This record gives sequence, C-alpha cells and structure tokens, in this order.
Amino acid sequence: MTKPVYKRILLKLSGEALMGELSYGISTRMLQSVAEEIKAAHDMGVEIAIVVGGGNIFRGMSAASNGMDRASADYMGMLATIMNSLALQDALEKVGMPTRVLSAISMQQVAEPYIRRRAVRHLEKGRVVIFAAGTGNPYFTTDTASVLRAEEIHADVLMKATKVDGVFDSDPEVNDSAKFISEISYMDVLKRRLSVMDSTAISLAMDNGLLLVVFNLKVAGNIRRVVCGETIGTRIYDASAQ
Repeated sequence: MTKPVYKRILLKLSGEALMGELSYGISTRMLQSVAEEIKAAHDMGVEIAIVVGGGNIFRGMSAASNGMDRASADYMGMLATIMNSLALQDALEKVGMPTRVLSAISMQQVAEPYIRRRAVRHLEKGRVVIFAAGTGNPYFTTDTASVLRAEEIHADVLMKATKVDGVFDSDPEVNDSAKFISEISYMDVLKRRLSVMDSTAISLAMDNGLLLVVFNLKVAGNIRRVVCGETIGTRIYDASAQ
C-alpha cells in the first residue's frame, strides 16, 4: 500500500528516542534520521503534529521521587520538552520542512503560544507542528498531552514511537519470553496495567475513541508504513466500536 490512510496524524516521540546511542542528551544523528522519516510521510500529503517528551534531559517524576516538589519538577520537565522541540524543529527545517513550535508555557522569543485554531491553520498550510511543554500543567505526562492535542486538532490517529515493536505483556528488554500483542482494547491495557501509556492518557483516548498505534521507531520507514496502513506495531482501540 503506497497511499496514506490517515490525513492528519499526531506523532508522539519520547525524549529517549532523541538520544540515539547516547546515554544522555540529544543525538544529532538521531535527529536527522527522525527528520527524514517524518519528511517521507509529510511528502505523501499527510498533515503531521508532534509531541516530544523530555526524559533525555530531565524527568519530573524521577526528580519528585528523590524529594523534589512534584510541581516544580514537572515544570522543569516541560522546559526540557521545549529544548527537544527546538532541536527537532532545526532538524526538520534542515531537510526542507516548514515547522512551527507551539508551547503551552509562554516563551515567545523561541516558540509561539499554543492556540488550537492557529495549530490547525499551520497544519492546513502544510507545516509540521510541534507541541511543546506538555499540557502546561504539572501532574500530566506528555503521553496525556499527546492524546489531548490529538483530540484538539482532530487527528485520525495517535502514533506512539518506541524502541520496541509495540505492546508486550511484559517488558521485552527484561523478559525474553514477553509476548507481542498486535491488537488490544483500551480497557484491557488498563486492566492489565500495561506500561504503554499512563492510565490518564489511555482513559482519555478511550473516552474519545482515539486510535493508538504503538510502533518501533528504530526500524527505517516505519512512520510511513503506519501512515499507509500497513500491519505493524500494536493497535489500541475500542473493539466493540469496529
């Protein structure tokens, strides 16, 4: 299949995805690779929005567990997502893609403020939109922010890029016997406490019927394959609504 089955997507990238083979920070080689993958999908006429995490620089929940105030730690994590968003914007523009960063935290010298209608207009004009700073509120993850933004812009699918092939019944990096799950309902994800996304994000997706596809970012061409409807990764949806 060579034609996209989705007109508008939201791509969720973890901060760790931008590290590449590094143990911390941002890999310029990985940034270039991700930018080229996104461009391949964009060149097919797909409207693309992106939410980037900040775990490669600072993780709020981790800092909170070590004694830092959770709200302060989460705001610091939001700032890390802005750094990642600006780095990704630079990489995308280097491959010729017009890109806008919209931040939930006011930072007008480096990013536009998040305004839903403005974001949609950018997408309609063929620009890649990067949503930075999560929801702008502590206690909410970038997974939840990605579901929220996907709903706000009426994305056809939320594609979560990971470092494994999709959802497993246990951590495949720890358990060699972990079983791959090709399709699963939101409720089963919650009942089985699978760590694909936090429960708030899954519940929000379930309440709004948002299709989630979890796939391996490390395999070249996977973004385009998901966009074209190929059977890769894991689909999370309400089976009763199909």
